[in-house]
Amino acid sequence: MTTATKIEAILYLKGKPLSLSEIAEYAGCDRATVEEGIMELMDNYAHRDSALEVVETPTGYSLQLRSDFQDLVQTLIPVELGLGALRTLAAIALNNPILQSDLIELRGSGVYQHVPELVELGFVRKRRDNESRSYSLQVTPKFHQYFQLEQLPQILEYSHKEEQLELDLTPKEEVKPAS
Repeated sequence: MTTATKIEAILYLKGKPLSLSEIAEYAGCDRATVEEGIMELMDNYAHRDSALEVVETPTGYSLQLRSDFQDLVQTLIPVELGLGALRTLAAIALNNPILQSDLIELRGSGVYQHVPELVELGFVRKRRDNESRSYSLQVTPKFHQYFQLEQLPQILEYSHKEEQLELDLTPKEEVKPAS
């Protein structure tokens, strides 16, 4: 096993950027040998058709997925949303589309943090509304794909019919027992 191969294994197993000193410690060799191994590894990855690359980051060297594959990452790796952002997303989906001003009334000022996050993740589209000074917010196809909710309108329609049915079955006035 070459030093470069050993460094590759170390970078893969640690899954985070490592300094030359850390790599040298794990590999059991000196920094100069690690530097040579890193350069060899970077050269090997640069010349092969691979989804991975070795890069130098501010905190050290890392084995990572090439940036060309970021769309794949976003599709395959679950997104971590906080409870507040998730509730804001649900409010947008249920009222799709909704003005940001109405959403703020509904959910509070936390919307100002949630909306940019949801837009960046690609779940929400934000456009200036022509008829008001607010923004119009609506869920994107990525929202439906990610949460597998292609049938959201039908689900809501059924839910409202069910509520309506329950409301229609409630007594309109109190029935007095026969004496």
